[in-house]
Amino acid sequence: FIKAGDGGDGAVSFHREKYVAAGGPDGGDGGRGGDVIFRADPGMRTLMDFRMHRKFRAGPGEHGKRRNMKGATGTDVVINVPKGTVIYDAETGRVAADVRQGDVTVLKGGHGGKGNARFSTSTRQTPRFATPGKKVAERTVLLELKSIADVGLVGFPNVGKSTLLSSMTAARPKIENYHFTTLAPNLGVAKTDEYSFIIADIPGLIEGASSGAGLGHDFLRHIERTRMIAHVVDIAGSEGRDPVEDYRTIRSELKRYAEKLAERPEIVVANKADLPGAEENLVLFRAAFPDKQVFLASAAAGQGIKAVKYAMIDILKTLPEENVFEEEGVVDEWANEDEQLTVEVSRAEDGVLEANGSLIGDIFARINPAEPDSMRHFHKLLKDFGIIKMLVKEGAKDGDTVRLNGEEFDFVE
Repeated sequence: FIKAGDGGDGAVSFHREKYVAAGGPDGGDGGRGGDVIFRADPGMRTLMDFRMHRKFRAGPGEHGKRRNMKGATGTDVVINVPKGTVIYDAETGRVAADVRQGDVTVLKGGHGGKGNARFSTSTRQTPRFATPGKKVAERTVLLELKSIADVGLVGFPNVGKSTLLSSMTAARPKIENYHFTTLAPNLGVAKTDEYSFIIADIPGLIEGASSGAGLGHDFLRHIERTRMIAHVVDIAGSEGRDPVEDYRTIRSELKRYAEKLAERPEIVVANKADLPGAEENLVLFRAAFPDKQVFLASAAAGQGIKAVKYAMIDILKTLPEENVFEEEGVVDEWANEDEQLTVEVSRAEDGVLEANGSLIGDIFARINPAEPDSMRHFHKLLKDFGIIKMLVKEGAKDGDTVRLNGEEFDFVE
């Protein structure tokens, strides 16, 4: 739940000073409401903070003050999120923003209202009305973290992805000899003298992941925002697995989930090379996939790690920085909805002409019915916004009763 600040109301005030009998209007304008800003925080890795804190409101603009003093602008609310967080409109599911770097303003605060000093004219020297600040709508959004790393380590459970991550980076993920030790991506930074990049240990995929089996959809979404994939296979088949079939299955799951994942640049890390059967299986694997880059390694023994790291760097240097999610104009639509006012004219069952809509409500909020000057301004607004013309077109005549948002008035053209 997010909401920008409403604009502050304009002030109704008159100058008061010793020896000045009739000071003019000096009501100041209201301040603008605060914005809702999402900020990419390089230090954040997950969206866990939002499990407890789900509502964010920017501060409203301060009301105008006497002596033509404008109200203060409302305080912006800045929401820190990990780089690569995608913001969706909860109502439509469309992408509102892709927070990759810096600040992204998702909701803008409402404009401040005008103080009565703005309405002073030669014929209306003591206006006793001001306009209210603009109210803005609240929104509900969904956050999803997809941009997590340069390289995603992908493979079946217990093939050594976490061990490989710890051997290439300073990351120390939980490592145990059972399946699904990793339930959330672990991240580490791999470095050389001239280059550094982020590696993500993606939780182990299983057959049927593209259809949601296990936590398949959650895991596959993490892979979407990696720039390349490193397929990790247990080349020794130490748990009775067939590395050739494992690789085919993972490739198939990626393709079923999203065609572009199967086309992403990749290498194959033939892990557990220090175990019996590794050499024989490597020959069979390379024969089955002669066009794939396959690197023999043992993460546990530290063998072949340097070659794997430099192979990743060679590919990353040829790739664009990020895979970008295209924003779908939702933020602009929200801004337009907050600014757009509507009115409809129709004839009720009792024959009375009616004008209803948000525009009428906005005009009502600007007037003080107890002040003649304000009511003259009310009539001017009805003319300026074309409401008088619309009523005349539908047959309204002077003296007729008309209803505006349910309130009855005598019509005067």
